[in-house]
Amino acid sequence: MKELPTSIDKLIGLQSLDLSECLQLKELPTSIDKLIGLQNLYLSRCLELKELPTSIDKLTALRSLNLSECSQLKELPTSIDKLTALRSLNLSECSQLKELPTSIDKLIGLQNLYLSGCSQLKELPTSIDKLTHLENLDLSRCLELKELPTSIDKLTAVQSLNLSECS
Repeated sequence: MKELPTSIDKLIGLQSLDLSECLQLKELPTSIDKLIGLQNLYLSRCLELKELPTSIDKLTALRSLNLSECSQLKELPTSIDKLTALRSLNLSECSQLKELPTSIDKLIGLQNLYLSGCSQLKELPTSIDKLTHLENLDLSRCLELKELPTSIDKLTAVQSLNLSECS
């Protein structure tokens, strides 16, 4: 599948949308913002997906966003900060991702952040200390990540921190 029809916005009761392994999907329609009840969005292995629409900020019920292995994804929109219900963000193997938006600190309910294999990620935002509910942080195989922000000591809810195979 190369694209979703814009009429997807008519599925107003949709709670879960799985587009995993839609290898040719290049973008999501901006009309996705009408799916206000959407709780789970799975886009893993959408190898041609380069960006998310800024209108994703309207998905305020979203609890899980899986973008793992979206190898062309270079950045997240700053509007991601409106997804305050988000509990899990999986960006594992997003090998072109160079940075996280500083606005990620607004995701105060985030419990799981998976960045394993984000080999271009150079640093974490210093404001990561605002993610006080974060329980799992996976930074394994983040080859360009040289240090953690000193503010990481404020993440007292973290139960699992994976730094394996970091340089």
